Amino acid sequence: MSVTRTLEVPAAVLTYDLHGPVPAVDGRPPLVLIAQPMGAAGFAALAAQLPDRTLVTYDPRGLGRSTRTDGRRDNDPDQQARDVHALIGELGAGPVELFASSGGAVTALALVAGYPDDVTTLVAHEPPLLALLPDAKAAFAAERATQDAYRTGGWGNGMAAFIAMTSWQGEFTTDYASRPLPDPAAFGLPAQDDGSRADPMLSGDSNAITAYRPDFAALRSAPTRVVIAAGIESKDGLTWRTAQAAAAALGEPLVEFPSHHGGFSGPEFGYPGQPEAFADRLREVLGGAR
Repeated sequence: MSVTRTLEVPAAVLTYDLHGPVPAVDGRPPLVLIAQPMGAAGFAALAAQLPDRTLVTYDPRGLGRSTRTDGRRDNDPDQQARDVHALIGELGAGPVELFASSGGAVTALALVAGYPDDVTTLVAHEPPLLALLPDAKAAFAAERATQDAYRTGGWGNGMAAFIAMTSWQGEFTTDYASRPLPDPAAFGLPAQDDGSRADPMLSGDSNAITAYRPDFAALRSAPTRVVIAAGIESKDGLTWRTAQAAAAALGEPLVEFPSHHGGFSGPEFGYPGQPEAFADRLREVLGGAR
């Protein structure tokens, strides 16, 4: 049984979903699932594979059902970490287990560094930490070119450039950002510009996520077990490489998961992963039997 609740935090109201009782029947801590810019809806397929766990999903401030009143649109990892800290406190169930994906994984690393008693085990899946790459300068140039494509040509052009950037294999070349932009039609995307420039991933609103540098000394000294993970289909792509760099900075091995960047998702977003296999791997990494 799931219930939807709200939580007031400074300059925002967070909407979250509680799937199961707190405290959990099996005595395990709640498993919190976070992402960014994706909200709770993106975890529906994964949640369906974990019916025995008490799960918590939420929409980050200003995204989905969560609102903000600070007049800002940027997605700052430290701010979002404070929000997740408040949410964990609201649950009143002690430290939680945490699975975090993409920008949510960056938030989660900030959370553990700042609030080390909040989480027992963190699985941080493909955090897009461009600043950690040896080719960071070229990677940021590729990011700016993608955002320029969005600002100039709209969503289809921006998303085509984003797909090309995130699927690029290995280090970015110095001339990557000056390469011709891909045709949106090649990815089944519309070329027509609808005039909107509010996409949280393409607009630059999430630049604080990709530029973030986690406090690895704090992470290493925290009581939290931190696992950096990546989908095997992402191998040598952008977020595989950023995950690999984060794992190396922690002095830990990179842990492989099935599928791709959104490997926990079903067909509802047009690029299905393997949610059943993904859930099995997550159970294994967390140490829970099926």
